Amino acid sequence: MSLFVEVALPVPLRQNFSYQVPSSLTVSLQKGLRVKVPFGRQQLIGLITGITEHCDLKPQQIKSVIEIIDTEPLLPDSLFKLTQWASRYYFCSLGQMLSQAIPVALRKGAAIAENTQTFWQLTSAGHAAELSTLKRAVAQKKIMEQLAIGDISSDEANNLSLSKSALKALCEKQWITQRTQITHPDLTWRDKLVMDEEPHQLNAEQAIAVATLTQQQAYQCTLLEGVTGSGKTEVYLALLETILSDKKQALILVPEIGLTPQTINRFKRRFKVQVAVIHSGLTDNQRLTAWRRAKSGEAAIIIGTRSALFTPMAYPGVIILDEEHDASFKQQEGVGYHARDLAVMRGHLENIPVLLGTATPSLETLQNALSGRYQHLQLTIRAGNAEKVRQGIIDIRNQPLRSGVSGSLINEMRMHLEAGNQVILFLNRRGFAPALLCHECGHLHECDRCDAFFTIHQGLGEIRCHHCGNQYAIPKQCHQCGSTLLAAQGVGTEQLASFLAKEFPNYPVIRIDRDTTRRKGELETHLNAILKGEYKILVGTQMLAKGHHFPDVTLVGLLDVDGALFSADFRAPERFGQLYTQVSGRAGRATKPGTVLLQTHQSENPLLRELMHKGYGEFARNQLIERKLALLPPAWHMLLLRAEAHQALDADTLLSQIAHLLPQDENCEVIGPMPAPLDKKAGKFRRQLIFQTKSRQQLQQAFEQALPQIEALPLAKRCRWSIDRDPQDLL
Repeated sequence: MSLFVEVALPVPLRQNFSYQVPSSLTVSLQKGLRVKVPFGRQQLIGLITGITEHCDLKPQQIKSVIEIIDTEPLLPDSLFKLTQWASRYYFCSLGQMLSQAIPVALRKGAAIAENTQTFWQLTSAGHAAELSTLKRAVAQKKIMEQLAIGDISSDEANNLSLSKSALKALCEKQWITQRTQITHPDLTWRDKLVMDEEPHQLNAEQAIAVATLTQQQAYQCTLLEGVTGSGKTEVYLALLETILSDKKQALILVPEIGLTPQTINRFKRRFKVQVAVIHSGLTDNQRLTAWRRAKSGEAAIIIGTRSALFTPMAYPGVIILDEEHDASFKQQEGVGYHARDLAVMRGHLENIPVLLGTATPSLETLQNALSGRYQHLQLTIRAGNAEKVRQGIIDIRNQPLRSGVSGSLINEMRMHLEAGNQVILFLNRRGFAPALLCHECGHLHECDRCDAFFTIHQGLGEIRCHHCGNQYAIPKQCHQCGSTLLAAQGVGTEQLASFLAKEFPNYPVIRIDRDTTRRKGELETHLNAILKGEYKILVGTQMLAKGHHFPDVTLVGLLDVDGALFSADFRAPERFGQLYTQVSGRAGRATKPGTVLLQTHQSENPLLRELMHKGYGEFARNQLIERKLALLPPAWHMLLLRAEAHQALDADTLLSQIAHLLPQDENCEVIGPMPAPLDKKAGKFRRQLIFQTKSRQQLQQAFEQALPQIEALPLAKRCRWSIDRDPQDLL
């Protein structure tokens, strides 16, 4: 009797594929195993989603499975159900969703379990070797000194950044060798939890929050809304003490790779347990090792960015999302899933508590908390002796600016620097200047592939488009009239940092943006140098706004807030409120009082006034009322369809045809097609269509019904189009 399997493959076709299982491979078939199958001219690895005894395909269409890779399912049942739910919710194929949930190495066919580990050790010749002969070979000497203390696993060698060429050289000298041993998961942390440092004394609000959270045994989603510097991390640590003592694991999600080093250090300092780290800055093998440790239960704490959400846990205990409001939790490329929403769903499926922590909750989470769907805990007092931040507006109308900085701000900076403190200047625009202008004819140098101006990067000697990556050497003459009178317009972080270095020659300046933190480990090095006080003036983009703890920063200056106040995106006020509050939270975090100053041409702006005088809490609650009146998320539910084509008419026509397939009545609204805010990108014209409904269920049903008809449209094959459920930006 023939057996057939349904296989989910990482392809955009919203279906599973049937394959015959040769009699030689039918050993213990079950759902969730990886199989290698032929697909067109290539071979792909997919997951078995079903096993049947008959197949509706014609015999000549049926292909056979090439290989069954696993003996046990790749994912636990709860995670398999989560990917099934997510593929339906985000209107993508199960194969696409599963490939988001599985580490790259496993997608390529690596083994699930790792039964062996490789160690470096000294040979007898190595023990007898004279280290004085390695005076010039510093890297080799470092390795020999480490191995003299004890054997080092290959993972530890990576973590210690031991030089591969030095290891090879010592091997050739026969001073060191490798040995392999069979390993078993080390679960000693479950026998007795060892603490490495004493917990801090909690204030009354923190103690109430911890007591409430530790009583939760089953699924319960909680919003921990705490002002910046109120000690949310201390609440997480106290909760973890209970979870780990109950022999359960914890999954902690942070928005950016930059936040992982300091988060890891806080947890490692407190608990003597294995911490697995998962983010895109690691190699495929490093991520797989961390995934295995979490799956086997060896890692008690798993910390990672968005993709770590799908990491299996042998003993699931709690899921914590730090800075839950952050837009980084929403994936922009491929399947646009939101890690926060999937974390809540995973908690529900695994029947464990979910904690969302932030000073500036997203309006979606706030609505759920205010309506009673989530439990709501608040921390209103800054932890320790930290005082409330002093806030002020610098009206820069009619004021001369030097590289975007007013005289008032320079004077304030001088006072704080002379008192021995650090200063942060925040400007959300990297590069030297955002535009290159001809002084004679007024021509602005625009990207030839996008509707955007070139940004000048003086240090690199080039102009670059931040949308498509297009770049050229900085031109000597105007492209329009040939004049050599070219001037930089506007200010970026690069120009600001070089101006401040000249203005304050005695105070070292550091710039933190995507250009200065490209290389692995660079951001961590910079942050450590800031904490040691090596730099006094910090210039950066929003990378500096997120959760960092700099005790010596007493002044924060926001240079260009006007752009954030006038945007085509309905989420712009919410984003600005979050950004302002988060940046302000970097000031005065220890015993020193902090000051926050905003430079603006819009000093009377009601949004600014409300935010400064009433705080983010009331500002966000008023934004919720406005969204409700405007029938916008989270009051209504939104789906954004994007289409791009070399001919604008093709994208327009496709979205018009889709609009006719969607219902329109008092509960459903279709807006568009219309040009995207960035009309042309990388040589293609971009159009958008918004579909909104009063209830989430209506949106799901209406779009599921229309999707097969949309995919059957001839233009759907000629244009590139995508679906964004619950979009976070309209760009």
